[in-house]
Amino acid sequence: MSQISCHVLDTAHGCPASGIPIQLYQQSNEAQWQCLGQSKTDADGRVTDLLVAEQSLPAGIYRVHFVIRDYLQSTGQAVFYPYVDVVFTISNDGQHYHIPLLLSPYGYSTYRGS
Repeated sequence: MSQISCHVLDTAHGCPASGIPIQLYQQSNEAQWQCLGQSKTDADGRVTDLLVAEQSLPAGIYRVHFVIRDYLQSTGQAVFYPYVDVVFTISNDGQHYHIPLLLSPYGYSTYRGS
């Protein structure tokens, strides 16, 4: 499994959100971001392959970009937020970082999962 994983749950419908494109970026300086990987959520709303399994990221600032517009439209929900960016820091410790997104048409929340 990748050092960074994600899980998207549709709280309005009470189910996993499948087919959501996700990109992982690393901040290279104050205004620049480098894309490190991309994938889509599976039938369980999970992404475990953003990075090569044995790749360990250096300490720094990272961003997960969730493109939710098409998913919301396909499920008949309003699109207030077309995408969600979650910015976080990681240490140079090789730990696994899980970034869940709880999604609804007019709000979202996230936390550091396990």
